[in-house]
Amino acid sequence: MGEPPMIQVSNLTRYYGEFAALQDVSFEIREGEVVGLLGLNGAGKTTTLQILAGLLPTSGGDVTVDGIDLVAASDELRQRIGFLPEDPPLYRDMTVEGFLRHMGRLRGMSQEALTRRMPDILELAQLKGKEQQVIATLSHGFRKRVGIAQSVIHDPRLVLLDEPISGLDPVQIVEMRSVVRRLGEGRMVLISSHNLPEISQTCDRILVLRDGRLVAQGTEEQLARRLGDARIVLTVRGEQAALEKWLQEHPKVERMDPRPVSGLYASAVVDLEGDVREELIRDLIGAGFGVRLIEVPDDELEEIFLGLTRDDLQEEVRP
Repeated sequence: MGEPPMIQVSNLTRYYGEFAALQDVSFEIREGEVVGLLGLNGAGKTTTLQILAGLLPTSGGDVTVDGIDLVAASDELRQRIGFLPEDPPLYRDMTVEGFLRHMGRLRGMSQEALTRRMPDILELAQLKGKEQQVIATLSHGFRKRVGIAQSVIHDPRLVLLDEPISGLDPVQIVEMRSVVRRLGEGRMVLISSHNLPEISQTCDRILVLRDGRLVAQGTEEQLARRLGDARIVLTVRGEQAALEKWLQEHPKVERMDPRPVSGLYASAVVDLEGDVREELIRDLIGAGFGVRLIEVPDDELEEIFLGLTRDDLQEEVRP
């Protein structure tokens, strides 16, 4: 048997009056995992994060972190959790270091412990050189980093991030991606995000919520297999017209969109009937095409997400 999960959520339920914001949601996160939480607006993502952060009571179900029950020991559990809301709770008239020390003291840290912790947290959040800058003068991206720093100043076991890249420019997104990956070293990280490509590049696993229910969980590849199809970007050595004709005649190709490239190569985006990529590659080689590159398209996760949130998909999906 493997190691027990570090966080376990079982049948999590939350009602607002008669409205069920969450219904019987169950999942596990292990140490070192970065997990993405996806869903349309109103699916229950923020409600889930707020419950796990100890900010919102449940209507039913159980949550344990390192074996500690959320309801039975909420104060003890909060010491093991860091939470970053979409709009970071910052005191903008304070300096970066002054604010982080203030948040550390609120979490019961001594001045000595904060002094030891400060260099590591500034490096982790990529805030070195900004220690004495007033938060109000920072860019949006740096304020997000300060928000992350305050959420992990006490070195929590579980880190909850609600839309951490919201409003960031492309350069800041790349930098934030590095910060998030480092957070996952020796911790558990749960990210809520509408940015599907970012989830694909940052997270180890994906949880998909629909109308308060968990309809899918697994890696991007596992979720794609669950939908019963596959999409690839194919580049071969050969003529573009010959590749297009061959793909149009192949019995396992549902759809083919040409993507011409220069030189001696041909390319297309191919939708397959089921995950028959290996079979397709064998057939291509047998037909005399030199296979140069097989890629997953940039919008693959978006296609998976839309498929998993269709009205006709009702069952919970597990890897």
